[in-house]
Amino acid sequence: MKCLARWATITAVAYLTVLREIFGYESFRGPQQSIIAHVGAGGDALVLMPTGGGKSLCYQIPAIVRQQAGHGITIVVSPLIALMHDQVGALHEAGVSAAFLNSTLNAEEAQDVEQRLRRGDITLLYAAPERLTTPRFLAQLDSLHERGMLSLFAIDEAHCVSQWGHDFRPEYRALTVLHERYAGVPRMALTATADALTRADIVERLHLEDAQQFVSSFDRPNIRYTIVEKKDASTQLMRFIEREHEGDAGVVYCQSRRRVEEVAEMLLESGIDALPYHAGLDAKLRQKHQDRFLRDEGVVMVATIAFGMGIDKPDVRFVAHLDMPKNIEGYYQETGRAGRDGLAADAWMAYGLQDVVNQRRMIDESPAAEEFKQVMRGKLDALLALAEATDCRRARLLGYFDEAYAGPQDTSKGVYMPFCGNCDNCLHPPEVWDGTDAARKILSTVYRTQQHNGHHFGAGHTMDIVRGKKTGKVTQRGHTSLSTFGVGTDYSEQQLRGVMRQLIAIGALHVHSEDGFSTLHLTAGSRAVLKGEVAIQLRESTSQKADKRSKSRTTPGPAAASLGQDALVRFINLKAWRAEVAKEHNLPAYVIFHDATLAAIAERAPQALSELHGISGLGVKKLEAYGEQVLRVCQSFAPH
Repeated sequence: MKCLARWATITAVAYLTVLREIFGYESFRGPQQSIIAHVGAGGDALVLMPTGGGKSLCYQIPAIVRQQAGHGITIVVSPLIALMHDQVGALHEAGVSAAFLNSTLNAEEAQDVEQRLRRGDITLLYAAPERLTTPRFLAQLDSLHERGMLSLFAIDEAHCVSQWGHDFRPEYRALTVLHERYAGVPRMALTATADALTRADIVERLHLEDAQQFVSSFDRPNIRYTIVEKKDASTQLMRFIEREHEGDAGVVYCQSRRRVEEVAEMLLESGIDALPYHAGLDAKLRQKHQDRFLRDEGVVMVATIAFGMGIDKPDVRFVAHLDMPKNIEGYYQETGRAGRDGLAADAWMAYGLQDVVNQRRMIDESPAAEEFKQVMRGKLDALLALAEATDCRRARLLGYFDEAYAGPQDTSKGVYMPFCGNCDNCLHPPEVWDGTDAARKILSTVYRTQQHNGHHFGAGHTMDIVRGKKTGKVTQRGHTSLSTFGVGTDYSEQQLRGVMRQLIAIGALHVHSEDGFSTLHLTAGSRAVLKGEVAIQLRESTSQKADKRSKSRTTPGPAAASLGQDALVRFINLKAWRAEVAKEHNLPAYVIFHDATLAAIAERAPQALSELHGISGLGVKKLEAYGEQVLRVCQSFAPH
């Protein structure tokens, strides 16, 4: 026992020495030290750590120390050439013997690396999964293993092994050979993004059932999350960059190659140093653009998701999405490329109903099995719910990864607030309105058109009926005779699109794609909305207001200027409730309550009617009329 304790002390000193002397850091961050100690001692591990959290050190330091102790070479499995080049270059700069084997090497260079590998002159060797599983490479590993010179396998971007992950790569499935062929060699799988389903798949596919799992917080507190309703996405993007990130490096993600080209050209014409990147470009041109982005300052890369994984550029100040990603994992992975240096950065996204329809179509028309499609639809719904949310984006995002968000501490109360103060909803809590009536009218119309014609119709046609627009298609189909024709003339198209997105998000409406057409279908969840059992609360459109708010960044009105975060959220939701009451009574909102009264209520956070007494603007009659409702609003949005 004394020898083991002494060895543990020696290796702990060795790890810290490597950290300080080779990598230049004074101390470990988060769980790094525990991970390194576990893997260094020969244990298997599954490591989930956010982008910029220092995952690479978790295998580089054990690799160095284990080689010093005579355990041999560490093999790093990486899917990207750019990542290999960056990390090997950085290790060389630090004085560590490292190399890679990939398609960029000529025959002579590859032969030289293989000779060094046989001699054991390399500490870390990076290789792609498809190369690692070739008979030639496996024969080389067999030789090393027989001589006791295989120290560790590090499988980076491990989510690629899972069909449920956002970047599935079939070649990762073949990595099961490591467990079968080299059972005594420790293995660690690392990723920045994996929900519970993906995590379980990684464990099963890589045979890591006995591995210790190290799950760091997914929180990136330096990133400010902003999601806006898409109106004129190009103009919205231009304003965001010009007003928030002029001269900064950033990444703009688009769904299609054509859109990438268009946006890059638009930014260039506006004086922004922008480059396109997608799989349709010549490989040399892609590499040239990537190199410029990595090396030059202030370059904006406009790209499809073909760009980004493994990019270590630390000073990306913003990541913008002009189209909705497929799921939260992809969104988190892509936004995580901003602010890797820990300094303030932005994750900005514009989304609309058409994004949802397009993503649904891609899922429905894919050749995948129905089980897979169902999971993908659920993941898309979760992302849509994040976009439609009126509460803290960060809490929602972390909740998806099964992490409860404590939030910053309110020192005056000694509690943690469930609001981050660094997302659009926390900084500028949105106005909300009751869309239940509009939702019921939409669902009724979907039902009646199907009953009338025996066919299902799309979102645009359904909105035309609800709004009473006598288009050629509406007239031709006889839909002007429907009882729901024109029942929603007081709703704008933008409002109805928001209602549809919310109905899809909660599963009360389904988009079905067939033969290139997307149609709306009722679901089992439609009935509760139609019967009025489920209320549809929607955020007011922010596309018109976003510019003013991003410019001013002030609290909503002077009455709320001194409110803390919790009180501010209560104030906003009290205003939303007041708007509903005012509309119902056909009165101006201020007649119900002045803003100052709502602010006083929000600050007091009443839990009983007696606590409402004495608030300015709240007399006996109003207390009797609205007291119980006010309490319900305050209690519904109380911090947990």
